[in-house]
Amino acid sequence: MKMRKLILATGLMLAAAFALPAQAELKIATVRSAEIADKAPQFKSMQDKLKAEFERKQNDLEAEAKKLNDDGTNFQREADTLTSDARDKKAKDLTTRRIDIESKARKLQEDFGKRRQELFAQTMGSIKNVIDAIAKEKSLDLIIENPVFAKNDLDITDDVLKRLSAPAAAK
Repeated sequence: MKMRKLILATGLMLAAAFALPAQAELKIATVRSAEIADKAPQFKSMQDKLKAEFERKQNDLEAEAKKLNDDGTNFQREADTLTSDARDKKAKDLTTRRIDIESKARKLQEDFGKRRQELFAQTMGSIKNVIDAIAKEKSLDLIIENPVFAKNDLDITDDVLKRLSAPAAAK
């Protein structure tokens, strides 16, 4: 029984001795994602694309809603002077237009959210590619995102931002 314990203890010590050098060679870096989101030109480009694609539609919808609101105000003013049939027809028309505008607003919001997710995924893909390239070049084993604390010399955020700001990466 003592012999087994001695062999087991020796085996554990040998395993620990061989594991320590492997752990000492582990190369770790950190990256600050909030800073990348703030400074990377790809995020600005993503926002510009979204604005270009949806600003006109949003403005058109807002103009349509304002026109409906104005027509509703006019209807309230002149409702007493209209015949019953004319009043009912006008009220039904206003209700139909309101429902249509609400439907268009929901659809626009859905389209915007879907497009934002697509562009965000593309942007994150290009950022991940840059981080992967830097990791390979520096022979890194692990990159930790947003650590609570890390030495400045472990941080590769500036390297990532430089690559993302390069003309070829900004496309």
